[in-house]
Amino acid sequence: MDRTEIIYLVFGIALLLALVFDLGIISKKNTTITVRKALLQTIFWVGLSLAFWAFIWIEKDAVVATKYISAYLMEWSLSIDNVFVFILIFSFFKIHEQDIARALLIGVLLAIFLRIIFIAVGIGIINQFHWVLYIFGVFLLYTGIKLFFQKHDEEYKPQESGLYKLMTKVFRVTHVYYPGKYIIKTNGKAFFTTLSLVVLMLAGTDILFALDSIPTVVSLVRERADVPFQPDDIMVIYSSNIFAVLGLRSLFFMLRGAANEFKYLQQGIAAVLVFIGVKMLIESYVHISIYISLAVIVVCIATSIVYSKIKRTQKQHKKKF
Repeated sequence: MDRTEIIYLVFGIALLLALVFDLGIISKKNTTITVRKALLQTIFWVGLSLAFWAFIWIEKDAVVATKYISAYLMEWSLSIDNVFVFILIFSFFKIHEQDIARALLIGVLLAIFLRIIFIAVGIGIINQFHWVLYIFGVFLLYTGIKLFFQKHDEEYKPQESGLYKLMTKVFRVTHVYYPGKYIIKTNGKAFFTTLSLVVLMLAGTDILFALDSIPTVVSLVRERADVPFQPDDIMVIYSSNIFAVLGLRSLFFMLRGAANEFKYLQQGIAAVLVFIGVKMLIESYVHISIYISLAVIVVCIATSIVYSKIKRTQKQHKKKF
């Protein structure tokens, strides 16, 4: 068994034990997640992710470990933006507090399953047709510029999304709320409940976000466009994605009352997407070190968060006078 296989084994065991611990102790069914409990969950998942980063450093080297932490920070940052959309989905469907944690868990696990498939297909396509990365580069460049100038108050409206319209058209859905129920039978016919619709929308929304995040992570960990993915790169992509997505639940409960605290975060994320888009387009001619990429991610995200806090403090100060 080589070192990469050992890392996969440790990752699988750690993930399984962590989920058992989370589900059995922290997130029991029909429980309300307080801010304090959400903070403990966040510390738990971030701590586990950082411990895995240290393990990769020991088992591999600084370069692979830096790729992992860069990919994880990128996914984690994008997850914050994802969380705000999740908040709007739960609010629109008026989900009871005791049902939110379980619905969010199922949605996240489904999203992870779909991401695994999505990543596998994406890696296969890129290995076969490496020029596809140039298309992703243009897409990220466009997305980043659009996101940077998008107004913060242009809220996502679940009822107007194509995903919602498709699901209500394809599936039999009852809009009567059944607490804790995901499928009900009426007159011999099975109907998806509101909770099922929410779970599917959470997973579907995450995949839409993955259209940005996965090409971004691929560009971060891939050394050269004309070289097939190395086993270490694939391990980094999967592990960083899964750890970041699993941390979505605790982030949700921490941030749902603080949407305005990070008003300019989207500009920080947009700047990173533009950087990665440019990196994809020029990587055949100019090699950008993973250390430079990590520095850009940290500076852009940290600056946007600090600027958000400064502007909010200034706004509160003006209100007092």
